[in-house]
Amino acid sequence: MTRLKSYASDPALSRGRLHDEKREVTRGPRDDFQRDRDRIIHSIAFRRLRHKTQVFVAPDGDHYRVRLTHSLEVAQIGRTLARALGLNEDLTEALCLAHDIGHPPFGHAGEDALEEALADFGGFDHNAQTIRTLTLLETPYPRWDGLNLTWEMLEGLAKHNGPVDQPTWALAEANDAMALDLHSWPSLEAQIAAIADDIAYDNHDIDDGMRAGLLTLDQLLELPFLADRWHHIRDRFSDVSPDRLLPELIRDQIGLMVNDVLETTQSRIAKLGIKSATDVRQAGQMIGGFSDAMAEKERVLKRFMYKNLYHHPKQMEAAEEGKMMIADLVKAYREKPELMPESWAVALPEREPERIRYIADFLAGMTDRYARNRHREIFGDLNSRN
Repeated sequence: MTRLKSYASDPALSRGRLHDEKREVTRGPRDDFQRDRDRIIHSIAFRRLRHKTQVFVAPDGDHYRVRLTHSLEVAQIGRTLARALGLNEDLTEALCLAHDIGHPPFGHAGEDALEEALADFGGFDHNAQTIRTLTLLETPYPRWDGLNLTWEMLEGLAKHNGPVDQPTWALAEANDAMALDLHSWPSLEAQIAAIADDIAYDNHDIDDGMRAGLLTLDQLLELPFLADRWHHIRDRFSDVSPDRLLPELIRDQIGLMVNDVLETTQSRIAKLGIKSATDVRQAGQMIGGFSDAMAEKERVLKRFMYKNLYHHPKQMEAAEEGKMMIADLVKAYREKPELMPESWAVALPEREPERIRYIADFLAGMTDRYARNRHREIFGDLNSRN
């Protein structure tokens, strides 16, 4: 690890953990943020990400990204940025690896179904569900629920996109348990984790969309900044077939975005006179991120991706099917809780809103494959219903 800058998060200065760490057994030479990262990697919730949808329904192809591979790619970009900026690489990596743990099956379609099911009970938010999963639902330790992560880890997950003025019920509960200073800005490590997420899915979703045949090169080249980059690549590899050059376009785009973040972040640190982690939280603005010019290009790219990939008729059809399955399962478990595994059914709360939130916990933890199998057991084959 490179030497930490004065504004980096220092594990020696951590605000601690929710549960008294003196009661924990300290194993090996790891510092607190290394232990956070390892707790994420060894968690059941993290392993389940290998069967959760990123863009394409997880079981539909071996070569598409899923939440797990996406999280690993985010962590790679995040760690590269953190090292170049002199930030804490372990905390950055841990935040990147954990950021999608609260996502339910079938991507945003599953989240929409749970949001509708909990509309009268505070709603559902995958970011807050990540914290709920890591502080309550994972139970690997004998004396408390959750992974007992550091304050800096939970703070970063709670507000990596900026201050939170109106926390959802799940985030409010976590904040009540361990005050996360929701109205201040997050650490630079959390800011870098957030922008690494954008860089990863902006570019890798292009790769998956092309692989699936839902995006074409001609469509991509309608965007001037991609067309410009493509022409540079064709000039560099004039003797190579164009179908071998898409990965080079993706790499170039990632490199441009990473370099833009580094230059912009370093410039803001100097301009604002940032000297400490406290300065970062009191800066009144996001420090880690794109320049205005790159941010505009990224917004254009996102609009393009929604129009041509995320809202593609085939994607919308798959999303509707996933949303329907989650909605069906919510209804089934509310009406017949005995359909849940016994270990879950016996602890089902009797009163609302705890009851429906508990069912949502169970559903949010499902993989695509498990949800599909449970739906088939209860409702039969979807094809036979059409």
